[in-house]
Amino acid sequence: MTDEIMMEVHAIKDAIGAKYGNNLDALFEEIQRGEARLKAAGIQVLAPPPVNPKNLPSTALQRTRFAHR
Repeated sequence: MTDEIMMEVHAIKDAIGAKYGNNLDALFEEIQRGEARLKAAGIQVLAPPPVNPKNLPSTALQRTRFAHR
């Protein structure tokens, strides 16, 4: 990655932080409100990952997704 890309990523992160007063709880609540609006519009929102992924079939994708849990 170039420095230009990283500068843009950091600028976006800083703008989001400033919008919510650097308050993660406020950001999380907004994300939940957005998910509720999507569900109300009939759009399927992905469920959280399973609590115990070891009980799932062992595919390459699942091993990658849950490797660091």
